This record gives sequence, structure tokens and C-alpha cells, in this order.
Amino acid sequence: MSDELISKKEVLDLTGISYGQLYRWKRKSLIPEDWFVRKSTFTGQETFFPKEKILERVDKIQKMKDSLSLDELADLFSLNSSNLKLTKESLITKGIASEPVMNIFFETQGEFNEFNYHETLKLYILSILLESGNIHIEEGKMLLQLLNDHQSILQQPKAVICFIRKLGMSSCLISINGEQVLLEKGTKVAATLSIEHCTEELKSKLV
Repeated sequence: MSDELISKKEVLDLTGISYGQLYRWKRKSLIPEDWFVRKSTFTGQETFFPKEKILERVDKIQKMKDSLSLDELADLFSLNSSNLKLTKESLITKGIASEPVMNIFFETQGEFNEFNYHETLKLYILSILLESGNIHIEEGKMLLQLLNDHQSILQQPKAVICFIRKLGMSSCLISINGEQVLLEKGTKVAATLSIEHCTEELKSKLV
């Protein structure tokens, strides 16, 4: 997603929401705290937001707030959607994973009838990387093992998954909080993927 920023005033003007609504949604955790970026301007301190993220989120809230309570919306947008239970068929229908990717997932994880949120997110991450062609099947299995060993990473929105290759050998790494990863000469970065980006895309498919 783009890192382009938009001012609070522009958000209010473009979406038609009020200052009070914006901050009520913030208090209800419908809009993440770290999206409120304070910056110095020639008029003093002003609040900015990641443009694509905030406009997409406000649009979703506006479309769904008549059918769901703010608490239900907060649970939906949370990284801990604990009540989520989806079948294999519904995941395929929603475009979260294809049948071949699902079979690779089952080969590594074992088969089960219902997917909770964390299993769904792992499946979606695998699907994105395999379908892009940036990793192959064995690297996909390596990814799942890493996510199994460090499942708490799925609740770290700033974490970034990185695949590197050198001399035909591949490794899967996770960078937390945007920390820089330095690589030795001759090492190629095959793929990178933000957990935050995946969670936002996944929730778009689930609603």
C-alpha cells in the first residue's frame, strides 16, 4: 500500500464524516492508533493518515455500520477475530486460496474442517506468495513451519516476511517493527510481504 499521507481535514472533507465520528471510531479501535500521524506544519501540529488505508477503512465502516454495531465492527477489524470459523469451501469461494494451495497447506498442517482466523491468515499469506510465483512449493512449506514456530508474529502488523536465496539455497526470515535486515553479497531477495498488508487484504475478502 502507498505511504502517501492525507490530512485530517482532507479525510473529513472527502468522506463527509465529522470530527466526533472519527475520534469515536478511534476510541472503539475501528481505526488503529498508529494511523494517526502527528506532523509539524507551518501552522503548527497537524494530524495525517496513510491515505489509502484511512479512505478504505472509512468507506467500509460507512457501508457496514447500519448492519453491525461498532463493537462488532471493532472485532472484525481487530487482529484477533477469535470467533471466525470458515470452511474450506467458503475460503475458496471468497478467493482466499485456490484448491491447489489448499492442498499444499493441508499436506503441511494436516486437514481440519474449520479454519480460525490465524489459520486463515497463514493460508492467505501462503496463497499470495505461491500465486505470485515468487516462491516455490518447498519454500511455501518452509514458510508455514516458520509461522507455526512463531505464531505470535501474526499479531505483529509491522512484521515483514522475507525470502532470500543464494547459490540455490533459500531461507525465510521475519523482520519485526521494520528493522533493517542486512544481507551478505550475492544474496537475492526473492519476496517480501507485510503482515499488515495481508491482514487488511484478508479482511476485505471476509466482509
